[in-house]
Amino acid sequence: MAMVVGGLAWLLVGVVGLLWALVIGGIVLAMRPHVPPRWILSMYGARPLPRAVAPELHRYVEALADRARLPAAPRLYYVASPMVNAFAVGRRDDAALAVTDGLLRGLTGREVVGVLAHEVGHIRADDLWVMSLADAVGRLTHALAYLGLILLVLTLPLTAGGTYSPLWPAVLLMAAPTVVTLLQLALSRSREYDADLEGAALTGDPEGLASALARLERLEGRIWERVIVPRRRAPDPLLLRTHPPTAARVRRLLQLVPREERRRLGDARRLPPAGYPQVRSPVRLRSPGVRW
Repeated sequence: MAMVVGGLAWLLVGVVGLLWALVIGGIVLAMRPHVPPRWILSMYGARPLPRAVAPELHRYVEALADRARLPAAPRLYYVASPMVNAFAVGRRDDAALAVTDGLLRGLTGREVVGVLAHEVGHIRADDLWVMSLADAVGRLTHALAYLGLILLVLTLPLTAGGTYSPLWPAVLLMAAPTVVTLLQLALSRSREYDADLEGAALTGDPEGLASALARLERLEGRIWERVIVPRRRAPDPLLLRTHPPTAARVRRLLQLVPREERRRLGDARRLPPAGYPQVRSPVRLRSPGVRW
């Protein structure tokens, strides 16, 4: 994606534009601008989830954060929505994890832990920063491409006198936004696969996350695409999806543990050690009607 931006800058301004793109990119990477999690959470109407209301969830997140060696455990937030979803915002030392009411009531305790581990995996890998950077690069690419097309249209009268204008710059300007968008989607899919692997490693229970993904697919369909692209279903082709197919993710997770070893997994590899494998009923809030 950075190469595409650099190519556009060189095409529009020349070597000076390429140097400016490198300098600005280096400054952004060095500064690592951070958007406070509360800004994003406020957009979803998320509220802090007190420990007294959901002590088990806090215990799960703290255990996962400890295993992931995060500087601090992500803060828990609650979204009063029937959608079955969870998402993380922030960075490793300042992260928040939001869960919806639909997730808490629709999934078993084992599956909830698998989803939480997946999100902690995103935090540990700094995927939130990576995808934010990819989004910024994508927006910059679109802006440069549109600017180049406008300049190309404005210079068309100069070619009326017989001056030849090559066609390849226009082709590159029109193709660049599409190329960067496809690269951004591919990056998102790869990060999801890695977060699945990270979550399975944190819990020692890939089947729990696989079960959660299958249940999410049944309850909400491709819920992730609906969150990323509101009011519109993601196109069917794999290249245009933000997340890999659920069947492929489940298959990869189940391949992590040989079938003959699944029953031998002890409580020591699960979260939390006391009683976790027996948690089968949905996690319910102690006081569903309380106002915080």
